[in-house]
Order: sequence, then structure tokens, then C-alpha cells
Amino acid sequence: MAFWSNVSTFLGFGASQRVPGVQVVEPGSGKLTTRSVTPDTALQLSAVFACVRLLAETIAGLPLNFYEVQAGGALKRIYSHPLYLLLSAKPNRYQTNVEFFETLVCQLALHGNAYHRVDRNSKKEIISLMPLMSPQVRTVLSMSGDVTHQYHDGRNLAVYAQENIWHNKLFGNGVIGFSPFDYARNSIGIAISSEDRVNKMANNGFKQAGVLMLDKILKPEQRKQIREAFADLTEGGDDALRVLEAGMKFESTAMNPKDVQLLETRRFQTEDIARFFGVPSVLINDTSATTVWGSGIEQIITGFYKLGLRPYLERIEASAKAWLLDVAERRTIIPAFDFDLLLRGDEKTRYETYTGAVSGGIRTANECRQAEGLSSLPGGDVLYPPAKIDNGGKDNETKKASNN
Repeated sequence: MAFWSNVSTFLGFGASQRVPGVQVVEPGSGKLTTRSVTPDTALQLSAVFACVRLLAETIAGLPLNFYEVQAGGALKRIYSHPLYLLLSAKPNRYQTNVEFFETLVCQLALHGNAYHRVDRNSKKEIISLMPLMSPQVRTVLSMSGDVTHQYHDGRNLAVYAQENIWHNKLFGNGVIGFSPFDYARNSIGIAISSEDRVNKMANNGFKQAGVLMLDKILKPEQRKQIREAFADLTEGGDDALRVLEAGMKFESTAMNPKDVQLLETRRFQTEDIARFFGVPSVLINDTSATTVWGSGIEQIITGFYKLGLRPYLERIEASAKAWLLDVAERRTIIPAFDFDLLLRGDEKTRYETYTGAVSGGIRTANECRQAEGLSSLPGGDVLYPPAKIDNGGKDNETKKASNN
């Protein structure tokens, strides 16, 4: 069976190939606009493209580390686990680890579900995770409670048991995740219609429809001749000066962009689309609410990392632990994204934090060096007890006073 029949099918944009799942709900099917809204047309909107790209590229840039739970609950990072080696290098024959997670998050952000075929060797070790585009997957929940996934590539149908598919999903009904794209379909459709209107006006030289009035009755042939002669008043990009004679008057019958608040509508749709994807609009270069990247932008970014990205990361981590590790490994192996990379401060702040961590007995010097990508030093693995604060002998004076 061919993995994908063409690029469009691979990206999940072939609307004709979609096989809705039993639990799939498409709230956008009741259209408010006459324009067809598909993932392909939606991504032509800068707001949709920017939101999906921001989520995908940010998460794909984070390393997925593996830790082993030690005695006492301490975590030790491990580098030899087969799944770590797979996900940190080349998860399948077509993608690098960055491209792999970009595709995963892109599918989650648009469709609410991301599917990967799990290939194993004779030792039951996972050797490949092949993406299956979610519009081409039908998830079926049987009466017995078993879940199967049916994948249609445009020519063939394959049925996979639950353990042979790594299924990541956003919040939903427990079986599949809700699709942000489906729920935002009407809002995206309005934005597309606004874009179409602006394009049509631009191609027409921003001229408005109108009525050419004369004070006499015309024959059909005369109407045709006048319409052809003065068509450039409302059509085309020719801005030549026209002179109206014999009492002719031109009156516009279309509302101008300012009257219909077209620019305000486009701005609102940008904010609305960003809201569906959980992205602050300022992070996709919407400057309608702020003219500069002021002091508050740092708090906005931090809030986005914690409230926007963290749920994605935790879902992927939990799903990898539940479906890619065997039962015994789930007790001791923990996959976790290095989320600290997103929240790192500047060099001065980091070094001050390291100093406090070492003197406070929280970290060793070598752990701080490793966090900076530096080599370990001899004797740097010693964990010192918290340093005592020298307060000029005030403690001794207090003790003497209490004894007296």
C-alpha cells in the first residue's frame, strides 16, 4: 500500500479523501459563507498559517528527553533507550525529528488528532513511527470497547489495532479530539470572504459600482453603447479622467470599505482565529492593540508558553508513555520535553540562579555546567549543604539576651 498517493493527500488537504470517524463531529458543516473552507484554503489566511506555524515550530524545537526514576524519586536522564534514539534522530525514513514533531503538532492544531503507524522489529522494539494524516483516518469504537483505526490512502483501506497506532489528541470526547479547524470553520470562512472582497476591489482599482443617470429615454442600442463607453468608471484599473456631458451624473451604489468597516472586520477575524488556536494575537504580529513590543510582551509570551504550549507538550508526553512504552517501563521511564529552554532568562539571570542553586544545596556545579552545554569539571559533582548566612553575629547577641 502506498503511504501517500500525492503531496496533497500526505498533507491531509484532499477533502475528497476524508473518511469521517464514527465519533467525528463537524460543527462547521452548517456554513455561514458561500466560500468553501478547507485546510488548504484556511492556511492561505496569514492568521491561520501563523498560528499553526508558531505552535508547530516552537514545539518541534524542544528536545524530548527520557528520564529513569531512581531510588528516592530522583530522576536520571538516560540516552540509550531505543525510543529516545528513534525520536531524537530519525523517527521514520522520510523525516528528521524536527520535521516529525512539526507534522504531529500541525495535525493536532488543525484537526485535533495526530496518528502514527507503529512499526516494530522481531524484538517488539519500535523502529519507525510513520505519520498517517488525520483526515484520512476513521476511528471506530466498538460495542466491546475496542478501538480500531481505519486508514484510507485514496486507493486502499487498512485497519489497525489500537496498539499499532500512536494516537495523539486534543481535548474531546475521550476517543478523538475536537478539531479547532472544524469549530473555527465559519470564522475562517468570514475571513476568507473578506480577503476575497479586498482582492476583488484591488483588481478593480478600488472602484465602486454605480448608476450613470441621464435626463432622457435611451434605446437599447444606446444603453449598450454608453455602458461600454463608460465601463471604466466602475471596472478596471484605468484611472483616466472622464468627462460626463449632456447632464450625465454618476452616483455610487456600493458602500465603500470604510462604511462597511472592512478593515475592522479583518482585524477582528485575526483575533478570533488566534483565539481558536490558543495563540495571543500579538504573537502573530497583530499590532492593533499595541504599537510596540513593550514590557508586557514578556508576560504574554510566558503565559502563552504555560497555558498555550504546555498542554500540547503534556499530552504528547503522556501519550508516548502510555502507548509507546511497555507496561514495565511505564513505572520507571518518563519522557519529558525540555520546557526550560523556552523559559530561559538572559545570561546574567541564569548565572545568578546557578549561584543560588549551588550555594543552596539544590544543584551541583556540574549540573549547572551541563545546563549550559559545558563539560564537567573534576570535583564538580559535590552537593554542598546550604550556606549559612553571616548576619554579623546578631544570632549570638540574640542568644545571649535570651539567656539573661
